[in-house]
Amino acid sequence: MSLEDRVTDLESQLAFQDDTIQSLSDVLATQQRAVERLQLQMAALLKRQEEMAGQFETFEEEAPPPHY
Repeated sequence: MSLEDRVTDLESQLAFQDDTIQSLSDVLATQQRAVERLQLQMAALLKRQEEMAGQFETFEEEAPPPHY
């Protein structure tokens, strides 16, 4: 294999690797945005659950009606 063929082969490999790295970077950025969105949704759900639990605790702490 001549030096020119070897350089051409290396350039081809480099171009393929650059494309692969860019594709992986794009996928990673998309997944990061999805994770951040899910974290915000989870925080909102936890807050809502705590609020709901607070409402149920007030009912449980009340004394039973006098007819019991």
